[in-house]
Amino acid sequence: MAGGAQDNDEEITGINVTPLVDVVLVLLIIFMVTANFIVRETVEVDLPRAANGGETVQGLVNVVLDKDGKLFFDGLELSEAELSRKVTEAVAKDKDTRAIISADQSIPYGQVMRLIDVVKGQGIAKFALNIQKDAAPVPKAAPSAP
Repeated sequence: MAGGAQDNDEEITGINVTPLVDVVLVLLIIFMVTANFIVRETVEVDLPRAANGGETVQGLVNVVLDKDGKLFFDGLELSEAELSRKVTEAVAKDKDTRAIISADQSIPYGQVMRLIDVVKGQGIAKFALNIQKDAAPVPKAAPSAP
């Protein structure tokens, strides 16, 4: 009888793992193919380097100021007024919104402070400045003797 109980009372002495391996490999291939679509578009900036920078927690809002002075909010180019509006919307959705601010190292300090002021002015109290960590710390200069 097809599909019925077997007449012999032999014990199962081995488990066929081939179907399990096949399923795991298919899932791995699906993960590898879709991983490229999950990554957000990024804007290339030349970040300042720091030897002792800490790890930052990934925030919900990414603000970038590139070397040409263009503002980007989560990969979208916009003006300062639009940035202010977008940050306000993000804070309205979640009061604990955090910002990661990235600015090209060739940008004047005043422009970076203006960007920080815009972000903080819209209600984001917690933010981090993105840096590129150096492999070795820069040695400190010894004070010169008078």
